[in-house]
Amino acid sequence: MKTAYRYEAIAKQLQQQIVSGLLKPGERLPSVRQTSHTQGVSLTTVFRAYYELEARGLVVARPQSGYYVREVVNRFRQPSQLSKPQPIAMNITVSQALRQLPRGWSHPNVIDMAVAVPGLSLLPQAKLNKSLLTILRHLPDSGLGYETTCGFPELRRQVAQRLTWADHVLTPDSVVITTGCIEAITLALRVTTKPGDMVAIESPTYYGLLQVMEGLGLRAFELPTDTQTGPDLEVLNQSLATQPIRAVVLTPTFSNPIGYCMSDEHKKALVDLLASYDVPLIEDDVYGELYAGYARPRTCQSFDRVGRVLLCGSVSKVLAPGYRVGWLVPGRYRDEVIRAQLMQTNSPATLPQAAIADFMQTGRYERHMRQLRVVIQQQVLAYRALILEAFPANTHVSMPAGGLVLWVRLPDDLSVNLSSVLAQAVAQGIAFFPGYLFSTQPQYGQCLRITCGQPLTQLYINGIRKLGELISHI
Repeated sequence: MKTAYRYEAIAKQLQQQIVSGLLKPGERLPSVRQTSHTQGVSLTTVFRAYYELEARGLVVARPQSGYYVREVVNRFRQPSQLSKPQPIAMNITVSQALRQLPRGWSHPNVIDMAVAVPGLSLLPQAKLNKSLLTILRHLPDSGLGYETTCGFPELRRQVAQRLTWADHVLTPDSVVITTGCIEAITLALRVTTKPGDMVAIESPTYYGLLQVMEGLGLRAFELPTDTQTGPDLEVLNQSLATQPIRAVVLTPTFSNPIGYCMSDEHKKALVDLLASYDVPLIEDDVYGELYAGYARPRTCQSFDRVGRVLLCGSVSKVLAPGYRVGWLVPGRYRDEVIRAQLMQTNSPATLPQAAIADFMQTGRYERHMRQLRVVIQQQVLAYRALILEAFPANTHVSMPAGGLVLWVRLPDDLSVNLSSVLAQAVAQGIAFFPGYLFSTQPQYGQCLRITCGQPLTQLYINGIRKLGELISHI
């Protein structure tokens, strides 16, 4: 390992000991001098490793005493829980449920714990503007002409580089640029299904996916999904053998809303299983860059050797939601996707694509992501701790492996109508999404999704505490 990365190896080793319980909450880490001696590295390297653990919310420094494991990490090892949807295909009516949400949602002063994007204060606005001005000076037509249907060439090259693994190389021609990730998913579903088809999804799943499927006239087959490992592959295998499932749509890396991340072994097994049935996998990787560990998890697409995995992603969750820049790696469906995009949007806007390409090419993107990952993980931990404090006793809060959302399940013995809670919360300037939006079946009435993208200012602290009071007393 390169010397420049020795601190990462030390930090990773200690994190594994913390998460596994070998180092317990409140326990003191080995001293900096002791670790320097046992690891054969400089004091500076050890300090940097400990700073990294502190930034990730795993340890806390005590003056004149040392570094200690934070109490909050005793909740890292959550017991696995498996959702149990009915094994039937369901028509989708989420649009009606969304229309019935209380008004006042988009008020500028709302405490927004609904929309899953980072706060604007966490985004590099000035540096993005610099990239935008750069490409305006260098593009021959200042971005006024139509872009090619596949997208801006340099952006496709940058995306391909970021999604290439040692044993699986992508080229710029592998990538099609889209108007956000949701268009990528829509195009992927258009070319792999037809109205009336059955599509397997995780349970719970992203309500936006349900909206897309509803608009395309598709039916949802929800899979039992473990909070730690993801969909039950044995059930999926049985369902593929007995049900006319035409496609599978999953978020294997930091699912929305429960936050699981499939292991590499699980991802490869999923890809191999679907290949044996010749069923395509549409992989939503929009949160893949928001990992809490030391390396980006592999995609399912990186294990694909037959072109049956369609990988969807974007910069909306990490860099520029308003730019609406996404991508699709369509595999064997490339020609069909290009034809579908020609009929849908013709081509995405040039200027946002070119600005993002410059931002990536100059190295600004990587620097931004290193900072954002740390901040988002700290916020997730802080939000989680505050929810556990402010909500009723025995409330369960997910411990996601990455991403920026929390799945909150209220106590089973607490009778609560979340529609009524949401109405009162919105009236007081607080927004969240109730759990029933994330399924086609009535099984998440005691759940809600809280996003952690906004810095936990006093305004948001008060908002969470007020939401806890509303839930407790309604």
